[in-house]
Amino acid sequence: MAPVATMRAAAPPLTVAKLDRRSARSQRLLRAALAGLINTGEDLTRITVASLTEHAGLTRRTFYTHYQDISDFVEQTEAGILAEIRRRLAALAATDLEGLYENIDDLEPAPGSVELLAYLKENGALIGALLGPCGDPAFGQRIMAIARETVASRMKTGIFPGVLGTFFDYYLSYVVAAEMGIIVRWFETGLAESPETMARIMTVVAFVRPGDLYGKPIDINVPAYGMKLLGLNLQGPASDDTPIKEDIDG
Repeated sequence: MAPVATMRAAAPPLTVAKLDRRSARSQRLLRAALAGLINTGEDLTRITVASLTEHAGLTRRTFYTHYQDISDFVEQTEAGILAEIRRRLAALAATDLEGLYENIDDLEPAPGSVELLAYLKENGALIGALLGPCGDPAFGQRIMAIARETVASRMKTGIFPGVLGTFFDYYLSYVVAAEMGIIVRWFETGLAESPETMARIMTVVAFVRPGDLYGKPIDINVPAYGMKLLGLNLQGPASDDTPIKEDIDG
């Protein structure tokens, strides 16, 4: 009689598809565990491999199959999210002012904005955790850097050349920070509004001037103002005759 060992059928090897499914499941569980720990008040800097894998229901061996440590895991997780945001921002940045004006007139969001916000909401537990007080302070900054890089060239199109200096640089920083502030606030309030509603708000909010909210709009010739601002001797002391208050309607 043949030895028992030779009579047993060899265990079939795991297929690539099975390995991929198993790996994808592990990634989902680890990301959900990360979000869960942060959202229950655990500071990101205090999360360990042991606490993460225990919360995920996985072994540490599984974790170390994919990552070197917690920092590597967080870095790869954020990189994946940022890549998705970058791709959706590219579609959003492709629109122009004429198109935006038409969308606003029709109470429609900017093209691509719903898709971006839907992605943020779909992954809201994890993204909100990373953006929150116990998350990664650098994560929001990285999102803003991508937004700035993506929209900068499109926003310069058609601008009066004289304002493409310091004035535009600060304007771009203002717009990106303002839009990011809206997103953070959306997360803070539990993503209550739909992506469609938020997209409409964010499409029009950049065009709202403070006076508009009080029925007292201010009319500023921005290119003329930018040119005069850049012409000031900003390094010198201000004087009573510094021509800041002259007529800027040019």
